[in-house]
Amino acid sequence: MMQPRMLAKDDEGTTGDENEVRREDQDKINRFSRLHQRETVLEEQLKAKQKDKEDLEEVSTELELADEDELVPYKIGDSFFQLPLSDAQSMLSTSTEQIDSDVSKLEDSLGELRGELQQLKVALYARFGRSINLES
Repeated sequence: MMQPRMLAKDDEGTTGDENEVRREDQDKINRFSRLHQRETVLEEQLKAKQKDKEDLEEVSTELELADEDELVPYKIGDSFFQLPLSDAQSMLSTSTEQIDSDVSKLEDSLGELRGELQQLKVALYARFGRSINLES
């Protein structure tokens, strides 16, 4: 089994210019950091939207059991209104479509962001090798 080789002090001196951080490298590192923070925010937003979607699906299932002539409470903002079942289902459908759209947009944004993060990782690891750690 091959053991990882530790750089001796003499070896480190021979790589000096190779690992010098240039302005463009620092820009890539900064961009990576900002994108990584943005990724975390988008992931949290996506989780919240997915939870909202699950809640709406649960409510939709419950409304299927309701009586046609019954008024059902529907929350708008901080207030509940008694609505006919068909109106509540229609509003719920609209809300579900909006959540689906929001989830799709967040997933697309995350995909693009992760693609750029991967490109930056490749470039930075190619430049700095093991001397840089971009894993979180």
